[in-house]
Amino acid sequence: MKTYQSSEIKNLTLLGNSGSGKSILTESMLYFGGVIKRKGEISSKNTISDYRPIEHEIGNSISSTVAYTEIAGKKINILDNPGMDDFIGNVIASIHTADIGLMVINAQNGVEVGTEIHNRYFEKTGKPLIITIGHLDHEQSNFEKTFEMIKNTFGGNAVLAQFPVNAGVGFDAIVDVITNKMYKISGDKIEISDIPEEFVAQAEEIKTELIEKAAEVDESLMEIFFEKDTLNEEEMMKGISAGLPQRGIFPIFCINPRNDLGVQRLLEFIANVAPSPDTLPAVVNNEEKEIKCDSNAKTSLFIFKTSIEEHIGEINYFKVLSGTVAENIDLYNSKKNTKERISQLFVCAGKTRNKVDKLYAGDIGATVKLKSAKIGHTLVPVGEDWEMPPIEWPEPKHRMAIKAKSEADDEKLGEALSRIHEEDQSLRYEYSKELKQLLVSGQGEYHLNIMKWFLNNQFKIEFDFIKPRIPYRETITKTAQADYRHKKQSGGAGQFGEVYIVIEPYVPNIPDPTMYKIDGKEIKISVRGKEEIKLEWGGMLQYYNCIVGGSIDTRFLPAILKGIMEKMEEGPLTGSYARDIRVCVYDGKMHPVDSNEISFKLAGRNAFNNAFKNAGPKIMEPIYDLEVLVPGARMGDVMSDLQGRRAIVQGMSSEKGFEKIATRVPLSEMDNYSTALRSITAGRAMYSMKFYEYQQVPPDVQDKLLKEYEASQNEE
Repeated sequence: MKTYQSSEIKNLTLLGNSGSGKSILTESMLYFGGVIKRKGEISSKNTISDYRPIEHEIGNSISSTVAYTEIAGKKINILDNPGMDDFIGNVIASIHTADIGLMVINAQNGVEVGTEIHNRYFEKTGKPLIITIGHLDHEQSNFEKTFEMIKNTFGGNAVLAQFPVNAGVGFDAIVDVITNKMYKISGDKIEISDIPEEFVAQAEEIKTELIEKAAEVDESLMEIFFEKDTLNEEEMMKGISAGLPQRGIFPIFCINPRNDLGVQRLLEFIANVAPSPDTLPAVVNNEEKEIKCDSNAKTSLFIFKTSIEEHIGEINYFKVLSGTVAENIDLYNSKKNTKERISQLFVCAGKTRNKVDKLYAGDIGATVKLKSAKIGHTLVPVGEDWEMPPIEWPEPKHRMAIKAKSEADDEKLGEALSRIHEEDQSLRYEYSKELKQLLVSGQGEYHLNIMKWFLNNQFKIEFDFIKPRIPYRETITKTAQADYRHKKQSGGAGQFGEVYIVIEPYVPNIPDPTMYKIDGKEIKISVRGKEEIKLEWGGMLQYYNCIVGGSIDTRFLPAILKGIMEKMEEGPLTGSYARDIRVCVYDGKMHPVDSNEISFKLAGRNAFNNAFKNAGPKIMEPIYDLEVLVPGARMGDVMSDLQGRRAIVQGMSSEKGFEKIATRVPLSEMDNYSTALRSITAGRAMYSMKFYEYQQVPPDVQDKLLKEYEASQNEE
């Protein structure tokens, strides 16, 4: 296969809602470039993009697909993405890699929730965007309404480059105001002709708007426009070419990939006008150094996708950042401190891999049999040690606990989850020591159900989803005193330790204690030593040695602290972590023979337990900031649901045709929220959540939690 210079490469990511037509557009693009000889159909389960068994089963994309096409001496790399929000991790990796976005919009539905979500991530990159409108041949297509929705979402920079002649059933022609031609289906070919007289006025009106937008991006063009009230074709193209990288213009094209209408023209525009990687700003590595897209520089590449394919194993897809990649080149993985050899080099069209000798800077390729390199890793010249900033994955929205049905599969389950995570970094797993559960989290219930399919079918592991426990915290609200004597005699040396403590809530920057008055009794405190322990689960423990007169030997004080820490790791109320407590050990007794560390550890543990229960103990729950974008018509239903989840609204505003609700909500109330929200809004809403802080639970919730914990302890 031919190799392409950086200036001959375009890197395109296909964005848009599920069902917008991205996979079929990919088929048509590859067909025009001669990469495939026959176009596949989703119903026939033979498309380039959806080649995985699970995608055949569910009829939807769940992973991004790497492909390419060739036209007019240019190579266009294509990253086709799933449209459902559950698989946004794949989209984010593609957006990170590509240089140009192609937003595909269904004229039946207009701007959908997937369009909104993809655009929110893409516009953060500042990369150029092209828009296509498809499904114009359907009875329910509405070009005018779709264009209006595009304007509302993408703003005034979205301008028509084409318009359909007869949208709806029988749609077979488009007018292109850049080329001043009409493209019409004629048998199995596309016929190109002058614009018919009846559409000339409409074309001139649309072209005028396009010219105005092209003139805005360049001062010299603006001067010409003011002087002549127009631009010639060369000047207009100069403005469009300059406006794309600046996001000063989002040209809109019309397509019907099933009949190939408009697809070749779209490819020609991308090949001739869209920026190549060597013309875009250099990327910056973790050392704040620019890595220019230069084929003559030292070789470096970034892995943006890892996939495990049947009969092949692990495939890593990468973008060449600089230099030239050839077979048998040695590079260095600074993330893993290992040397990697590129033994084989491919360009891919779905599951089809074509061998190539080399790839130049800016191109996209794949390799196999790397030692330790995975998605997110940078391979650099041997002797260098930099890497690119990591891809920023979205925070999980839905979590469940998971347990293998057979204990023999426990280790196998962990290994399988690790491999699944390698392919989809937005799907996470961890064993929670605190909750004593293996937790999996993703972007929604459907996301986890897809993970279940892989575990059941690919890894042959049977398991159960379990409701995850909530990571509550326990603390106190007032001062309390307690003492405890641990005494045990069973022949020979015994055990003896007696400890007196005072506990109170920890508050930052308060002075050291000097006296407590509890139940009318004064306890004088003389601080001899102090430890501040920043707890790994959040909060603080202040531990004071206030022993006077040697009633407890200083060598036993660490044992007392150890006993207190053990009880803080398994709180007295519900077994949750305790936090934000000050402890003063002020008196005690010991025995010259029977006292030892275990005795004082147990005495300290039990004294702390007793004091805690008398110190106004409270359970605290994790509170999350929740942001929901919802269509105005569904605002009331969403608000009612949130109120039932103990959410407290922080504010409301409007954003690009959506109402934005900012709330704070307890994690315990977020069970199945992604499913509920999708049901309430017919999939039109989106949300994100982030940990805010711990707050005390209401009294009725605390009573319920205490009863549940007591019942579970009795069962055990």
